[in-house]
Amino acid sequence: MIPENLDPATVPEGCKPVITVRNLRNAFGDQLIHDKLDLTVCRGEILGVVGGSGTGKSVLLRSIIGLQTPEEGEIEVLGENMVGRTEDEAKNIRRRWGILFQNGALFSTLTVAENVEVPIREYFPYLKPPLLDEIASYKIAMGGLPPDAGPKYPSELSGGMVKRAGLARALALDPELLFLDEPTAGLDPIAAAAFDELIKSLQRRLDLTVFLITHDLDTLHAICDRIAVLADQHVIAVGTIPQLLALDHPWIQEYFNGPRGRAAAESYEEGATA
Repeated sequence: MIPENLDPATVPEGCKPVITVRNLRNAFGDQLIHDKLDLTVCRGEILGVVGGSGTGKSVLLRSIIGLQTPEEGEIEVLGENMVGRTEDEAKNIRRRWGILFQNGALFSTLTVAENVEVPIREYFPYLKPPLLDEIASYKIAMGGLPPDAGPKYPSELSGGMVKRAGLARALALDPELLFLDEPTAGLDPIAAAAFDELIKSLQRRLDLTVFLITHDLDTLHAICDRIAVLADQHVIAVGTIPQLLALDHPWIQEYFNGPRGRAAAESYEEGATA
């Protein structure tokens, strides 16, 4: 039995919900992905979402942002109901969040600066090119890229730079909420650690709420306030790593208490005490 404070349907004390998911059901034909899934994301936290392959982490993200229509359930984001919205109605809500997709999802025929300008042009078509360029330069710097990255094309960037360019675009509209899908996947340990630190710094400076899908145990230890575990077609628990380790669910124990999980924990503890 899950303790009440780790129950996904329980709103933590002092929590101001930014995302609320209740009784979510997603299926593709006969394949049931989610059933009676509950989750609450609180304002100002970095919530990590983990689960084995095929548990529907990306499907959950797509449902929340309106790219996947659930069969059943309620989804509320930033105080607005997301289920059944028209495209025009959803557009005003989407302006308040930014998304970094797993592989950056940059437009290959546009420069980094032009990629960053895409959402700005969509919502503010009247802005003049000099101001657009100035805003893009600022966002590129926020993403941790040098000024000379702006005129470059995605094919001219390293994997880490592509991630940072995608992050710059996600920050283009000054979002309140940031969605990150496997942000450190494919990065070497040094680049991944630097990206984690950048996310944490941005979250603090901009007062962001972050919904982060990851397999990276180092990321979970370093920057996540709570972690939601997807298994058995729903979120089975939400809590800190020590709280989750107190549960006897086999996947949780294998994931966090296996060799890699112990190594990540030891590395984090050593860094925290250094």
